[in-house]
Amino acid sequence: MHSVHLAVLMTSHDRRARTLSALRALEEQRGLPAGTTFGVHLVDTGSTDGTPEAVRLRHPAVEVMPVGADVPHNQALRIASRNSRSGGGGGGPLGGAPGGPTHSWTHQLWLDDRVELFPDAVANLLRTAAAAGTGTVVVGAVRNAYGDTVYSGRRGRSLVLVEPAEHRPEPCDTYDGRVVLVPRAVYDLVGDPDKVFRHRMGDYDHGCRARRAGVTVFVAPGHAGECVGGPDAPGSREPGIGVREALRRVTSVQELPLHPWWVYCLRHTWPWAPYLMLSPYARTAARATLGRLRG
Repeated sequence: MHSVHLAVLMTSHDRRARTLSALRALEEQRGLPAGTTFGVHLVDTGSTDGTPEAVRLRHPAVEVMPVGADVPHNQALRIASRNSRSGGGGGGPLGGAPGGPTHSWTHQLWLDDRVELFPDAVANLLRTAAAAGTGTVVVGAVRNAYGDTVYSGRRGRSLVLVEPAEHRPEPCDTYDGRVVLVPRAVYDLVGDPDKVFRHRMGDYDHGCRARRAGVTVFVAPGHAGECVGGPDAPGSREPGIGVREALRRVTSVQELPLHPWWVYCLRHTWPWAPYLMLSPYARTAARATLGRLRG
């Protein structure tokens, strides 16, 4: 069996405890093929809570790259991928491949630092990938504390969430980027998340481009981990805000800025692109208007 070297791509921002928990769960993975190694590439976007220092102290083999707080998530993931290609990281459980540079990785593993992997998660992803073939992306479904699936693969133009099956992989069209295993052959074909998507939609676009290139995508059996912490801020859905504020939020970099959303619709939803482009903004305005009327 060939050696398995995973380049783990992570980003962080003011989540020191969560980031450390995610790294600890990664370090405690079991059932892996003999000789499996990790090279972790963490890009920290301007944390003020000591995240980079804490990671360097507790996991010195992890490559930590601080960047500005103005670098959105998808851009940070692209930087982590670039770092994985150029080397870096040391030895140890979360370091580079022993005796060789980290650019010799066989897979990239996208890992959100808010996800605590279950102990057999990576082994399950690798097992699913081996059974499906080298041209396959494998997605790890993530549940919340109540057992509900919150991140997974997606199907169709409406991006319906795919529930993982217990004992078989489930096909999907694209994926949330929380836990995703990308083999080297797929990376060489599809590349990094596109820089036009600064914060969101880069993962969905990457999955759609992979499928268009003939790559198969599966959700691995069971859940890969649990998403820790509370729900995201309500953003444009916050009750009581006016239409103007709701539209300002929904078009911000944190949600659906106009240009990236239009690019996504043109690439992947034609001929329905004009309708789908406008629909989230129309729904946001209608929701804010009804909320004010009811209030």
